[in-house]
Parts: sequence; structure tokens; C-alpha cells
Amino acid sequence: MVEIDTPNQNCFLVQPRDFQLPEPLPLQCGRALKNANIRFETAGTLNAEGNNAILITHALSGDAHCCGRHTPSDRKPGWWDDMIGPGKWIDTNRYFVICSNVLGGCSGTTGPGSIDPDTGRPYNLNFPVITVHDMVQAQKRLVDHLGVKHLLAVVGGSMGGMQVLEWAVTFPDFVDKVVPIATACCFTPQNIAFDWVAREAIKADPDWKGGDYLPDKPPAKGLGAARMLAHITYLSNESMDRKFGRNLQDKSDPENYGYAFDFDFAVESYLQYQGRSFVERFDANSYFYITRATDYFDLTAETRGDLVAALKDVKSSFLLVSFSSDWLFPTPQSVKIVDALLRNRKEVSFCEIKSSCGHDAFLLEVETLGRMVRDFLATPRRKRA
Repeated sequence: MVEIDTPNQNCFLVQPRDFQLPEPLPLQCGRALKNANIRFETAGTLNAEGNNAILITHALSGDAHCCGRHTPSDRKPGWWDDMIGPGKWIDTNRYFVICSNVLGGCSGTTGPGSIDPDTGRPYNLNFPVITVHDMVQAQKRLVDHLGVKHLLAVVGGSMGGMQVLEWAVTFPDFVDKVVPIATACCFTPQNIAFDWVAREAIKADPDWKGGDYLPDKPPAKGLGAARMLAHITYLSNESMDRKFGRNLQDKSDPENYGYAFDFDFAVESYLQYQGRSFVERFDANSYFYITRATDYFDLTAETRGDLVAALKDVKSSFLLVSFSSDWLFPTPQSVKIVDALLRNRKEVSFCEIKSSCGHDAFLLEVETLGRMVRDFLATPRRKRA
């Protein structure tokens, strides 16, 4: 995503809003979440029929602010602003776009940093373990509250793609089209392993204090290390080589190593920056809960590993997109879903976009991806026999 670093007086504005669920939300872990709040933003106008809505689902570290700016002086727009807006690939002159911060998040939606109504104190690790299914259940209550009668589409990448798939399976009669991007039907052991190491890094920080850290003294080193590890998985070797190579941070003397353990290489400095900036906007306990939700995600859990059986009742048309250099969610994982849909005689399109940007390509290859999404949204469904 191209980040705009100067104020834009011609931007379109959006405002964060809150919806408190009127009833407790039952969770897959067996508990229920009382007084749950959902932070969300919308762009565009819902039509009289209530069927031009598109739900955008965000990735692990994202939030509800997917497009536009909150004020004209904001230096940066929403995280998918290149994709969504008036006249853009997902055109808010035509569609009513909704994006909410996920359950367990730290950007306004109820999560471990929220106040437990039973104790008057932050939940911290007393917050119930949540799943992608729980996230989608909360989103369904939100779209109902907004007057949506039928979702035209659900679109999202990475963990957002998992939510897209969950929508298609859990609410097959409510969603017309789905676009899972750079995702999979379940986490691989490697994916789970990365999450485990990241959480262990946070736990090793003495400021974590078993999740009961002070808001002004978070486990910054541990969370920063977790983010650095995760960020590596979002890139590709080719993109890192092109951007950094073996360049030293001190360009004034490019052949002189420091012979110490501070960063010498430009890539080390870059990761240090990514970790430090992440700590400023994200909560360590939310990182625990959201990564665990992705670990647990498995569309085939109830069908004993049979993906064909898991997808037999879906009714949405599908557009699946993968990226050639994405090694976190490689193309064969999307092809597996496509094959299961075809065996069920479902309506499905698929494309692997050639890109050297790694997993982050779904945020960066906006023109190619956007053209595909625009055309898919505008194409009428085929009539079933």
C-alpha cells in the first residue's frame, strides 16, 4: 500500500463508530461475552433494498479504518485506501462498504484490554479465547444492525481471507460473492510454529507479567521481536534482496563492518523500525488472542479433514487470488480450495498474480488485484440449472 505522508484536502472522510451488542455473544470456547463493543467504519450508502453492502475483513494487525481519512489533516489514509473509495476499484459511489475491528482486537472492539463488566478491571488473560468463527458471528450482528438484508460480497486477505471463508460456510444464504485473498482453509504447522515463537518472545519480556502489564509499560521488546519475526514472513527473499541486499546501514563506509552486535545491515535497521512502530499501535495481549484464533482456524474441523464436505453447502460465487512469491500462504493452498469447490460444482474463479512482493502483495499489487475484484463484483451470477 502506498502511504501518503502529506495532508490531502480532497480526500473523502470516514468516522469510526461503535455498536454494542445488545445480548451476550456465545463463543466457541463455551463462554459468552457480555457488553461486547464493535468498532466499525462505513463508506458509501446502503441502498433501499439493503443489498449493495460489501464487508471488508482485515488481516491480523489491521483495524476498521480501511479507507478514507478521519480528518483532512490525517497524514495517512486507511490501510486499503488504494483499493476502496469513490471511483476506485471497490467504488463507494456504488457500494456500501463496511469494515470492523475484529473481536479480540485493540482498536475499539472488545478485547483483552477492555474492562470486564463482572470485575471492573481489564480482562487481560481472563478474556475468553476467541476464534475466527466468533469474529464472524460478531460481524453478522453488526451488519444486521446496519440494516443489511444481504451482503453483496465479503472481501479480505490473509486472516481476513479466513474470515471470508468462514462467512461463506457459516452464512451461505446471506452472501452473494466472496473474495478470499492470499489465505488458506487452515493454518499449516509452520504457520502455527511462527505464532508460537512470537508469543514466546512476548512472554520472555519481564514487562509482560503474565499478561498483567501496565498500559504505560507494555512488553515492548517482546512484542517488537514478535512483530519482526512476523514481518519477515510477509516479505519474499526477492523483495528483501531488491530493497536491502547486503547493504550496510552506514552508507558512508559500505565495506566496514562494526564488529559488534548492534545493527550493521540495512535490513536489521528496517526490522527494528517495524518492531518499534508496531508497539506504538498494538496490544501484546491482543496479539496473543488473535494469533491463537488463526492457529485454531480450520474449515475442515467438523468434517474430519474433508474440505469437499466442508464446502458442499456454500452458495456464494468465489474469486480466489494468490501471489507467486507468497510463501506464508502459497498458491497450492488456494488451489486446494478451488479444487474442492469444483468438485462440488460451485461457481469459482482463480488467479495467481505474479509478484515479487511476498504475502504483502495483497496490499501492494492493487492495480492488478483491484481490476479483478471490480470485474468480479460487477459480473452477474450464472443462473443455476
